[in-house]
Amino acid sequence: EHANQNQNEQLSFNKEIELKNIGFKYRDELPWVLRNINLRLKKGDRIGFMGVTGSGKSTLLDIIMGLLPQIEGEFLVDNQLIINKNRRAWQLNIAHVPQSIFLSDTTLEENIAFGIPKELINRQKIEDVGRQAQITSFVNELKDGYQSLIGERGVQLSGGQRQRIGIARALYKNANILILDEATSALDNQTEESVMNSIEGLGKNLTIFIIAHRLTTLKGCNQIVNISKNNIEETHY
Repeated sequence: EHANQNQNEQLSFNKEIELKNIGFKYRDELPWVLRNINLRLKKGDRIGFMGVTGSGKSTLLDIIMGLLPQIEGEFLVDNQLIINKNRRAWQLNIAHVPQSIFLSDTTLEENIAFGIPKELINRQKIEDVGRQAQITSFVNELKDGYQSLIGERGVQLSGGQRQRIGIARALYKNANILILDEATSALDNQTEESVMNSIEGLGKNLTIFIIAHRLTTLKGCNQIVNISKNNIEETHY
């Protein structure tokens, strides 16, 4: 009974995430994907992750997201060890914005409050997160606003609009940490810049991890972590 209770309660995150001597390999006989990773990530920071394919950056993010348990080292949030028991509670802090946003063939508001039954959707909150993600002007052009149907047979959305819906969805989830996973790599430069500007305008309580190939995508970050050959090459501020 008590165990289940903790599962649904978000682990508090007020100061920093710390990785101490993290090591990971997929199987005993395989080489290390990551080794001796030490990293401090402060709440409210915009942190960029770079690294060639195969450098281990996806694995590192999976560990931070609580999807993979590390083999060596410690993963701490506000000095609290993340272990199997509280991993789910930690994950409730995190929302992931992928490169291609899945949109279902329903209304715009149902796509933002993804997975929430229609009758439980908080309309005020939809408008608030829409404003933060800067989709208001586009919504105002739709005949039915947030009630408009989108999806395959509905409006053809631009890449920038889809990404902003993804951001609004993440904000609706009450995430403290937004992970943008190559989220703007399919956009042209101008659209990418305007999406990144709306991300920079999000509240300072929100910690944002940005995984990107282009350095220009990361220009708003105050820390850049460059991963090469299973270790951190440099992190600069």
